[in-house]
Amino acid sequence: MPSDIKWPKKYLPGTTDNFVSNEIFVKGIIAQQVWLYLSDITKWESYYDNASQITPPASGPMLQTSDKFSFSTFGFPPIPCEVCESVTPSPTTPGRLAWLALKDGDEESALEVYHAWIVEDMDWGVVRILTQESQIGKPAAQLAATKPNRMLNGHQDWLDGLANFTKENAS
Repeated sequence: MPSDIKWPKKYLPGTTDNFVSNEIFVKGIIAQQVWLYLSDITKWESYYDNASQITPPASGPMLQTSDKFSFSTFGFPPIPCEVCESVTPSPTTPGRLAWLALKDGDEESALEVYHAWIVEDMDWGVVRILTQESQIGKPAAQLAATKPNRMLNGHQDWLDGLANFTKENAS
């Protein structure tokens, strides 16, 4: 049975100004291979055009719980983030990565983001990659109202890029 995101109550889907969910199932790779490129923040720009100006944590490029980093996405300047969850996948447990991003500002510009990932091997021989993001603030409400949905499409590009990059670099 597929795993679920562990949501902080404040960011529960449907209760915020914007929420998107993207998911793919991919054959030919495993969760541990995907994890190498998802958890290494220095690899993001290799497969996701919407990530830039990345500042890795002081501890190194592999995102671990409590690490602080920043990156620019969706036209926002680099936003400070803190890793809330980082669990490496195993053959029997899902990989989990989640961070909280806080962009200071006034009522018009402040933004809170909780972005979570699950990477897990499924019983039928494929890997599942799920990403969900919940946002609070006027910029989030504006993104939610944009058609086509830039956040939904952007995150799909992130998933597809991650899967393709992993396939190309799998040993």
